[in-house]
Amino acid sequence: MKKTEGGPLPGVAAADDTTAAGGTAPRAEKGARLGLPQATALVVGNIVGTGIFLLPASLAAFGTVSILAFGIVTLGALALAVVFGRLGRRIPASGGPYAYAREGFGEFPGFLNAWSFWITAWAGNAGIAFAWVGYVVYFADAAFGLDWSSVPAQVVIGLTGLWIPALINLAGVTKMGAFQLVTTILKFAPLIFVAIVGLFFVQADNFGPFNATDGSWIGALSVAAALVLFAYSGVESASIAAEKVADPERNIGRASVYGTLACAVLYMLGTVAVFGTVPHDKLVDSTAPFADAINAMFGGSAWGVVMAAFAIISGIGALNGWTLLVAEMPMAAARDGLFPKMFTRMRGGNVPWVGIVVGTALTSVTFVLAFAAENAFNTILLLAAFTTVVPYLFSAAAQLFWLVTGERQVGRKKGLGWNLTLAVVALLFSFWMIFGAGGDAVFQGTLMLLAGIPVYIWVKASRGEYGPRETTRMTGELR
Repeated sequence: MKKTEGGPLPGVAAADDTTAAGGTAPRAEKGARLGLPQATALVVGNIVGTGIFLLPASLAAFGTVSILAFGIVTLGALALAVVFGRLGRRIPASGGPYAYAREGFGEFPGFLNAWSFWITAWAGNAGIAFAWVGYVVYFADAAFGLDWSSVPAQVVIGLTGLWIPALINLAGVTKMGAFQLVTTILKFAPLIFVAIVGLFFVQADNFGPFNATDGSWIGALSVAAALVLFAYSGVESASIAAEKVADPERNIGRASVYGTLACAVLYMLGTVAVFGTVPHDKLVDSTAPFADAINAMFGGSAWGVVMAAFAIISGIGALNGWTLLVAEMPMAAARDGLFPKMFTRMRGGNVPWVGIVVGTALTSVTFVLAFAAENAFNTILLLAAFTTVVPYLFSAAAQLFWLVTGERQVGRKKGLGWNLTLAVVALLFSFWMIFGAGGDAVFQGTLMLLAGIPVYIWVKASRGEYGPRETTRMTGELR
């Protein structure tokens, strides 16, 4: 019988006060790496998907309190980005939040984090695809007069949009990185245009009430913030793909902060511009708010068609990056014996093809089922927000743990107070996001987390590992 311990990750050496933890990422495969531009593009590309293109319509239902929510969540996201950068220096291991939870708290918490993030990745992709389809339908109608609004047509479009990025990822890291960089550049241009030019067309009457709900503004703020969090999910992307990032000890932190800062500016200005150019009553029911905003600025529908085209490109880019993460997380956990071994199977040396195929298949099922739910986009976003926050919370807790105990220190012990403050802010922010996700999302997400326990038992039993047990020779009792 094997006995397992919650020791250091294989291949990651413990750090002292002057040496960076781990050196290079464990089990790094030979081949191409993502440099700082590509790693930053991965972060930006995963943060900026189609969610932001539809999010203003969802937030409008809560009122302009959503703008305040955006500001608060932006500060929390930046704190998380810095924390992930610090953690990436301590443990430059593939899997990011999973690796931090496992190293800090043991195997089972590590497994729960990997399982939670895996749910986030494939369920969140369904949300991205759902919003992406709306822009494809808008574009087809406005540009070519095609009516693709029927449910069967939308299902076919969405499934096509999910499997194209899967094929790109299966083609290799180099092609995936190049595609991510190109789509990131293309998606930024129109969003920046609306975010800056739109400010000159803002009219105060368009903003609507501060609280458009029947409840308190505090409740509206919390739920709106949880929705906004989904728009920032992806801040951890570079840390999860650490094995494929060049010089991960430096570039994970820089890519995380640079990418999040760029998205923060874009998000805040873009949201204000859309709220101020599209009348509130129209925005609430919009399926393409950025297209409606640019049409409101210049009249007609031609500009909206252009915006819809860029939203389509943005969605494909986001799905491309998240498809990589769908495979990277279970691969890292499987290598440590916490996920089924099949997720370690590679193609071409560094393409985890099983994770890509299985993850995309689960996303496809979730996407199809979403059409049977009312307000499916918000439902998926809130569920994904909860399962996203669980790894965020454990990552912030791991950083706090290592700062307080003095373990896994990197560099000199300077800035301890600042790092402690950031870790506490990230931890409290994560708790607030769990509250904001709402009872239904927390209940459903908890059930999905608990569903992973039988998987954990099966994987451990199949390896003959039954956990640490202590016996006493004097009494022969198990304790």
